[in-house]
Amino acid sequence: MQSALKASSKPDLAVDRDWWRGAVIYQIYPRSYQDSNGDGIGDLKGIIGRLPYIAALGADAIWISPFFKSPMKDFGYDVTDYCDVDPMFGTLADFDALTAEAHRLGLKVMIDEVLSHTADNHPWFKESRSSRTNPKADWYVWADARPDGTPPNNWLSIFGGSAWQWDTSRQQYYLHNFLAEQPDLNFHNHEVQDALLDVTRFWLERGVDGFRLDTINFYFHSQGLENNPPLPPEQRNDQTAPAVNPYNYQDHLYDKSRPENLGFLERFRALLDEYPATAAVGEVGDSQRGLEVVAAYTAGGKRVHMCYSFDFLAPEKISAAKVRSVLESFGKVASDGWSCWAFSNHDVMRPASRWAAGEADPTAYLKVISALLMSLRGSVCIYQGEELGLGEADLRFEDLQDPYGIRFWPEFKGRDGCRTPMVWDGSARNGGFSSAKPWLPVPAKHLSQAVNVQQGDENSLLEHYRRFLTFRRAHPALAKGDITFIESEGDTVAFTRRAGNEQVVCVFNLGARPTKVDLGNRSLHPLPGHGFSGQASTGSIQLGGYGAWFGRID
Repeated sequence: MQSALKASSKPDLAVDRDWWRGAVIYQIYPRSYQDSNGDGIGDLKGIIGRLPYIAALGADAIWISPFFKSPMKDFGYDVTDYCDVDPMFGTLADFDALTAEAHRLGLKVMIDEVLSHTADNHPWFKESRSSRTNPKADWYVWADARPDGTPPNNWLSIFGGSAWQWDTSRQQYYLHNFLAEQPDLNFHNHEVQDALLDVTRFWLERGVDGFRLDTINFYFHSQGLENNPPLPPEQRNDQTAPAVNPYNYQDHLYDKSRPENLGFLERFRALLDEYPATAAVGEVGDSQRGLEVVAAYTAGGKRVHMCYSFDFLAPEKISAAKVRSVLESFGKVASDGWSCWAFSNHDVMRPASRWAAGEADPTAYLKVISALLMSLRGSVCIYQGEELGLGEADLRFEDLQDPYGIRFWPEFKGRDGCRTPMVWDGSARNGGFSSAKPWLPVPAKHLSQAVNVQQGDENSLLEHYRRFLTFRRAHPALAKGDITFIESEGDTVAFTRRAGNEQVVCVFNLGARPTKVDLGNRSLHPLPGHGFSGQASTGSIQLGGYGAWFGRID
């Protein structure tokens, strides 16, 4: 592996280093995208075969969830070898072929870096746990028991129980914010930072365009190991962990979101800046200070390029008031920062079930909220199957694979329901995903929403995504412009996006009832090509249920 201190070749100044700002990033969960070898698990060659579909959708980049060597206790988010592909997904040569084909199609490639923790069978951890004096003894977070043998403090794991696990070899506890099989690395040790920057350089040298940084605010802990204070019940929410999880009972002041992280992120950004046109998006899981953390991590152009928090990934239904509140709050705390917005990913219930299920016309509702998402100031993440309107799969307990769901069943059924295989052909076995029994079952109700069923149907959600992404690309203000909200009431959201000489007024009705938005005594000029049929007259816009309007104001 090359040293993180070695400089790369000089960047090509003609390359667009700002491609990530306003980019539409399509997330691929590799286990569930396409199986190419008949073992029931998706793989890199399967992804290669489906890249033309993603390019035709109109995405700018792909984000691939982890495919590294792993015991798969947390399905790749427990890494044994950061610099190799797990055989179930293929080989490094397959990854190189994937990158080459994506680039040929005009797609950037972002990969998931899981830097906060490793698998417990990673060689680093095996050495670290072997004694208290070995060269890697301080590479993980170790602490002595309290005098009564209990863990060092009250910190909790997101996956349930104490965040501390007793190790008989060292007769100490080690920290794990997630599974006990996912020990946390000690970022206070600069050798650990150097090793992780070496990993990052390894993939940059292979041609990746960027990274999604898993649990970016979990990198550092307080070395004082202070107890987290209790969080008053009225301040608790389920943005980061389900409501049944006692993790929500603490104010996580000392186990994550530490100020020491800023220095490492600056080192990380300095490395990325050696390579032209690379970018990173960080996942911020903090239920009390999410936007503030995003602001700190993206400030000044010297840390990560963008982050996403859980404001629109939580169970609470999106509303006109919440959209404005979140965007305006972010604008105040992060005037020079950049966010990446998402309604869906591999960790949360799909919005078709979370939000749309109770609507009068679920498909129309999904169309308008997706158009809203793709019109907000920031970059956008779309999770595989979101463009098809797939709902959460209702799985039997015996079909579950996710340890999170198994632990908190049945009140919380885990994340398997959003991870079932992509459906390509409604008449094919397993929806065209695999010729063998898939690792998770394909819900029968998903077959009627398969790609081949929706493709070519102008009224389908899939064709709506393609049409709207084409419209978005034709109007750069929707990708990179500033945002200014316009006063509106009820279920309506209205704002202006402006970049250079272009201004686009965007108006949305998130409700089922028709409504009117008054914009003053001004001339309104509609823009075509987005698929919505809102009507404008002098000074006002009439929207049907789940309607939208885009245009200019004179």
